[in-house]
Amino acid sequence: MHLLEAENVRAYYFTSEGAVKAVDGINLYVERDEILGIAGESGCGKSTLVNTLMMNVRPPLKLVDGKIVLNGLEISKMERKALKEKVWGVLVSLVPQAAMNALMPTMRLVDFIRDVVKHHMHISDSEILSLAKRRLEELNLPVSSLYMYPHELSGGMRQRAVITISTLLNPKLLIVDEPTSALDVSTQKQVLKTLVDLRRAGIVESIIFVSHDIAVLRQIADRLAIMYAGKLVEVGSTEELIFRPKHPYTRLLINSVVTPEPEVRKRGLTFIPGEPPDLLKPPSGCRFHPRCPYAMDVCKVAEPPLMRMEKGHIVACHLYSGNS
Repeated sequence: MHLLEAENVRAYYFTSEGAVKAVDGINLYVERDEILGIAGESGCGKSTLVNTLMMNVRPPLKLVDGKIVLNGLEISKMERKALKEKVWGVLVSLVPQAAMNALMPTMRLVDFIRDVVKHHMHISDSEILSLAKRRLEELNLPVSSLYMYPHELSGGMRQRAVITISTLLNPKLLIVDEPTSALDVSTQKQVLKTLVDLRRAGIVESIIFVSHDIAVLRQIADRLAIMYAGKLVEVGSTEELIFRPKHPYTRLLINSVVTPEPEVRKRGLTFIPGEPPDLLKPPSGCRFHPRCPYAMDVCKVAEPPLMRMEKGHIVACHLYSGNS
C-alpha cells in the first residue's frame, strides 16, 4: 500500500471574481521510502497541492472533490481539530516556503520545540530536551542553538532548525516546499544532505520535495511529478524524465535549466514562450496548448488523459493518445 494516495483531488480558491482552479483533478501517490519531487513554474499550483495533500486547507481555499489517504487513513474526511491531533506533526509535517522566516523572532528554538511536543505528548521538560538534543545532533546542529533566537542562526541553520521542529515526532511523510530557493549553493547541499540523512536514518519514511529547480530535484528525487496550471502533465522516475521527457512542457522546462553538462553547452538554453494561464479562466482542452510548439486542433478542445507509457511513466498529451 502506498504511503499517500490522492484521487481526483480538486482544490479551488473561491474569490469575488470566481473560482481559481489551482489544483484540478490530481491523481498522485507517494511510495513508502521514496523522495517524490514536484516541479513546475511559479504559480502552477505546487504549494497549493502539497497543502491540500495534508488537508491544510482554509478559506478561501476549499477541497472541492477527491479523496486523500495517508498511511491508510482517509484524511480528506477529517475535521481540522482531528487533523491537528492525529495527523499533523505525527503522520505528516510541512517545511513551508520561506521556512527561514517561519520562526517567531522573539522565541528561542527550545520554546518552539516545547510547544510542538506538548501538543501531542505528555512528557516532562527534561524528556523534551533530551529528544531535542538528539535530533539536533542527528541534523548536525550544535546543541547550543536550542537557546538561540532565530536572528542568531545562519540561513542554513535556520532552515535546518525548522526541519528539526517539523521532524521531532518522526512523521511518516515530510513535505518540504522550495527549501533551497533562498540559499547559496554550499548551503543548499547541506540541506539536501540533511533531508537524505533523515530518510536513511528512518526519522521520516518518505519526502515530497517541491521546487521549480529541476537541477536541485535531480540531485535528490527518486521520481518527478511535473505540474502545469493546476494539472499533472507527466510523472516518472527522475532518470526517465530528465533524459527521456515525453510532454512538450517537461522538455522545455528541462531545457531551460542551466547545468554544467557538455550536452547543455552544445544545445544551449531554451525558454518557454508565452505566460502561464489565468486559472480563473483556464484554456479549454490541454492547458498548455497556447504555448505548445506541437499543438494540434484536438489540443484546443479535448483534455488529454494521463496515459501509461513504460516503467511507471505517465503523461497527459495528445501526441501519445492516438488523437493526433
